[in-house]
Amino acid sequence: MTDITRIIQTVSQEISGVLTNIDSQRVEQFATHLNSAKRIFIDGEGRSGLMGKAFAMRLMHAGFEVYVVGETITPSISKGDLYVALSGSGSTGGTYTKAEKARAAEARIAAVTANPESPLSRLADVSVYLPTATKKRLAHEPATIQPLGNQFDQSLHLVLDAAVIFTIEKFKHTSHESLKQQHANLE
Repeated sequence: MTDITRIIQTVSQEISGVLTNIDSQRVEQFATHLNSAKRIFIDGEGRSGLMGKAFAMRLMHAGFEVYVVGETITPSISKGDLYVALSGSGSTGGTYTKAEKARAAEARIAAVTANPESPLSRLADVSVYLPTATKKRLAHEPATIQPLGNQFDQSLHLVLDAAVIFTIEKFKHTSHESLKQQHANLE
C-alpha cells in the first residue's frame, strides 16, 4: 500500500466514524428549521465560512432564500429568519456576537459545532454536534491524522449536504432538472 492510499483510507475511515456517531434526529430538526425559515443567513469564520458558502449555494439551488453573512448584498435579519452559525469550537467571538444580534432581532438560531457545551450550542434553538477533532485538540475530541480542523470541515460539508438532500426529499420534492435550472448560467 502506498502512503497516499493509506492516508486516503485513514481519512475516509475517520470521517465514516464521525458520521456514524451524529445524532440524526438533530440533523432532521435542523433541516426542519431550514424549511420553515422565511430566509436563511449562513455564518462562519475561516474554513467553516467556506463550507457555509458551499451550503448556501446548495440551499439556493433548492429554492431557499439564503444569504451569506458579511456579503455586501446581505440584508438585515428579522423575526422568522434563521441564523446558521458554523463553528468547530462553538465559541468563535464574531460568530457568537452575530448570533446574539440575530437573537435580539427575534431570528431563530441553529448551530453546527464540535463542542456540544459551547456558547453557540447553548444559545441555539437547534444545535448539531459533530464529534470531530478541531484545531484546539480538546480532551473530548477524537484522534486524527489530519491537521487543524480538517476533520470538522469535511464532516460539516457532508452533514450540511445531507440536510439539504433531506429538505429536498421531505419538503421541496424538487427534481434534478429544477435544481439545475437554478445553477449559475453566467459562466
